Amino acid sequence: MVGRRRGVNLLHYESLSDHSTLTNLSSLGCPRRVWAVAACRGSIERLIQIHISIAERFVAGDRLLYFGDYLGNRDSARIIDELLAFRRYLLSMPSMISSDFVYLRGVQEEIWSKLLQIQFAPNPGEVLKWMLERGAAETITAYGGSPDEGIIAAREGAIAITKWTNGLRDAMRHQAGHDKLMSVLRRAAFTEAKEDGQLLFVHAGLDPSRSLSEQGDSFWWSASDYSKLKSPFQGFKRIFRGADPAGGGRVLDGYAITLDAGNRESDPLLAVAIGSNGDIMEIIEA
Repeated sequence: MVGRRRGVNLLHYESLSDHSTLTNLSSLGCPRRVWAVAACRGSIERLIQIHISIAERFVAGDRLLYFGDYLGNRDSARIIDELLAFRRYLLSMPSMISSDFVYLRGVQEEIWSKLLQIQFAPNPGEVLKWMLERGAAETITAYGGSPDEGIIAAREGAIAITKWTNGLRDAMRHQAGHDKLMSVLRRAAFTEAKEDGQLLFVHAGLDPSRSLSEQGDSFWWSASDYSKLKSPFQGFKRIFRGADPAGGGRVLDGYAITLDAGNRESDPLLAVAIGSNGDIMEIIEA
């Protein structure tokens, strides 16, 4: 399973950001449409093109949802800037409010959150190495940090690694709005359109054997179970995810929808307009 090695979950240690699943879910209300943007994965130019296309089509009553993975690449800081700029643009439209925007926490944001508290890990050196191999090195560099300094600090002990992570946290705080956006990320989102049936949005997967309140970190690390969803999960009419770590490609029909075109930077970024009944009304590629 992703996130595990030798039977140990390398990200399973107590941190200040650990909360129950239900308090980190977001309600989209009863939207006219949900514009859903697949995992960004470092494609700043493609994200800008997606935003231009959505801006031409977005109307009052729509919602905008991102599936995560804003970090984990050399353009991490630029991507966050773009997300914030587009949010400000849409908020200038009549009838738009802040709750019309939902940002899901992706694997990269979960790694970053744990990285900033890695001093609490029983084996910080091992965990840091695992993180650096999976995108954290690029995020650290994007915010002006040094992965090599982190490796050295982990060897020197808790005081040194705490000083290093505090430096990363300060670097993000100096980027206007970045730490605020990280604080409002949600584990999953859902609609409340009772007549058409509720829709569920997750980053990469979920555990079909657990209730929504028991998912924990399954939204990131149970991607392989997603394909097993053949019948309505807890009454949701349809489920959408924006990332597939296995790179299996998009799946736009059936019950469990995947918007991720692939894992390579060369693969297109996909956004879709989803009707209140779960139908995909429009597809945008960049």
